[in-house]
Amino acid sequence: MSTAVGGSISRKDGWVKVTGRAPYAADHPIAGVAHAVAIQSTIANGRITAIATSLAENAPGVLAVIHHGNAPKLYRPENDFMSATKPGEARVVFEDDRVHYSGQYVAIIVAETLEQARYAAELVKISYAVEDPLIETDAALDSAYLPDEFFGEKLTTKRGDPDGALSGAAVTHEASYTTPIEHHNPMEPSASIAVWNGDELTLYETTQWVAGARKTVAQTLGIAEEKIHIVSPFIGGGFGCKGFVWPHSVLSAIAAKKVNRPVKLNLTRKHMFSACGHRSETKQHVRLGAERNGRLVAIDHDTVVQTSTVEEFVEACGNTSRFLYSCPNVRVRHRAVRVNVATPTPMRAPGENPGLFALESALDELAYKLNMDPVELRIVNHADVNEHTRKPWSSKYLKECYRMAAEHFEWARRALQPESMRDGNVLVGWGMATATYPGIRSPGAAKVRLLQDGSVDVISATQDMGGGTYTTMAQIAADVMGVAIERIRTVLGDSLLPPAPVSGGSMTTASILPAIRKAAQDALSKLRQLAATMPASPFTNRPHDDIVAEGGRVFPKGADPSSGLAYEDVLKRTNQSEIEGEGYTGPGPERDKFAFQSFGAHFVEVKVDPEIATVQVSRVVSAFDVGRIVNPKTARSQGYSGVIMGIGMALMEHTVYDSRDGSIVTSNLADYAIPVNADAHSIDILFVDKPDPFIDSDGLGARGVGEITVTGVAPAIANAVYHATGRRIRDLPITPDKLL
Repeated sequence: MSTAVGGSISRKDGWVKVTGRAPYAADHPIAGVAHAVAIQSTIANGRITAIATSLAENAPGVLAVIHHGNAPKLYRPENDFMSATKPGEARVVFEDDRVHYSGQYVAIIVAETLEQARYAAELVKISYAVEDPLIETDAALDSAYLPDEFFGEKLTTKRGDPDGALSGAAVTHEASYTTPIEHHNPMEPSASIAVWNGDELTLYETTQWVAGARKTVAQTLGIAEEKIHIVSPFIGGGFGCKGFVWPHSVLSAIAAKKVNRPVKLNLTRKHMFSACGHRSETKQHVRLGAERNGRLVAIDHDTVVQTSTVEEFVEACGNTSRFLYSCPNVRVRHRAVRVNVATPTPMRAPGENPGLFALESALDELAYKLNMDPVELRIVNHADVNEHTRKPWSSKYLKECYRMAAEHFEWARRALQPESMRDGNVLVGWGMATATYPGIRSPGAAKVRLLQDGSVDVISATQDMGGGTYTTMAQIAADVMGVAIERIRTVLGDSLLPPAPVSGGSMTTASILPAIRKAAQDALSKLRQLAATMPASPFTNRPHDDIVAEGGRVFPKGADPSSGLAYEDVLKRTNQSEIEGEGYTGPGPERDKFAFQSFGAHFVEVKVDPEIATVQVSRVVSAFDVGRIVNPKTARSQGYSGVIMGIGMALMEHTVYDSRDGSIVTSNLADYAIPVNADAHSIDILFVDKPDPFIDSDGLGARGVGEITVTGVAPAIANAVYHATGRRIRDLPITPDKLL
């Protein structure tokens, strides 16, 4: 029997990617395509008083200039994530003459060539009535308000008496922590090609949610969902900025309709900084109270975040503090301020990632006050149940993560006092932090198709951003069907396929893989039924449940497999070209009984040059409890990427705005620093690899691994920097000027 699940199988899509044959959104060869360039506002607040387009309209090759004054009517979609109608901003593009942030789309040029469109865009002259923008969080604090919910989770919660517990605590800690605005910067900038065929529209997109894009674009354009076809087979990274529908997808559609030709709209790197979301700045204030033995008696976590004037998105930093550690008295509060900055959006582990920077930094500071090892402090406060929801965990091996990573790291050799470890003249610091992310599962559907040549297609409208979905889908089908994985073809990224959820929230593994298992089982059941109808065969007069289909062969129960027929022979002898199985799964009553959460731990070594205050993350050991590991190779890659992204968050990433006009100063990869190969040194990724017995009813027991891997990295690095230098940095990123 095949055992593809659990194998370190190389990516099925790897060959087409490294040979340049993978068609990303802008790569699809469309005959007669015209090119579009979007024009962005140069002010952050005000209104457009005039748009002079005559020079552009008369420029060579120009086909159209579209703006709020001549754009077709567009409609605000429902803006409901649960019904798959989630735009990045509630306000639709070209809705009126108002400008809400610098970089807002104000016009679009369509021309025969990209160069002609770029030239014409420079000829458009826009006049504004400028109003003073509000850019900085501190300047907007007087207007801060309490948002109610974030994806169904209340943002202000309280249990027990935190104030009373803090006043009576033997040891307390109180501090503020800040994280800056950060941008996703996937390797592939977003792009959209729109092709109309009568009243039907095909969009070649770079999206993490083909089903959501289809429904949202349909509602925005005011046409039936059945008239929209979204195609997105390959995505060059997303991290959340391609999860919702942003204006460029609609712009390409209205431009193509206007010129009656296919239109391609490529976003530049600068566009990506203001047109596809970002992670909000956060200002967090944490108060902890503990007994002398380290047991927490109070947690108070207060967060202020930015949102825009055209939409509400809240970075829910405090939600993890409600349950990560056992504590009887907990208060979590979130406030938001509206500023003239583009709308934030989910960025890898939204809420958990910046929230854990504050909580895990604060816990490290408390450990020093208690003269306790940071790992011991966390074990003392291990939460055996989710104390917020009062539900038992579906499975939890956080202590095992601590043990595995600490042993591999040789944490026992750590000197307790800061500035006590050196490597020559270089300061050495060791720090650690907990990682966590929800075990989310959504409804998902799939088909598995057995073809007459014995090959198998596994099909779902899910997406692969580079995490390995092409491969893990094939692994599930290979195990159930008993067919070599080389003979399995994965088909995804198309809205005409069986529906699947967004590739976000680390939900794809738990949502789609069980559906594929059901579809494969259904295909084999239909194959057995077909075999039972065959005349003059080993199956004549046998009920289908007395027939076995496994390992690529169909044979009577109890008989040697060689006595039967190969799958393809059954199809050929019954004159069938294929058999198709269907599968659908979704969350059930287990969600009311258990709390589903993944856990992990990061142990980090940093080396700090005291003369120039540079920080090098020289070693990382991370261990994760994410249920069963379907593919250790691709899962480790997710671990590497999360750690490296966490290094960027801790040491480099920071989007800078000019408070005078709201423009982004660092809107390129020269000024917005991200980690490169030279910043990634020794990284070891470990997995507990124990199935979650309740996450799905099919026994797979796998949770997603995409987002947990970045959570906790930044505080582990900050804690290591303190251990090396004795300097506590509570304001990310940790740049040399803060250590000098």
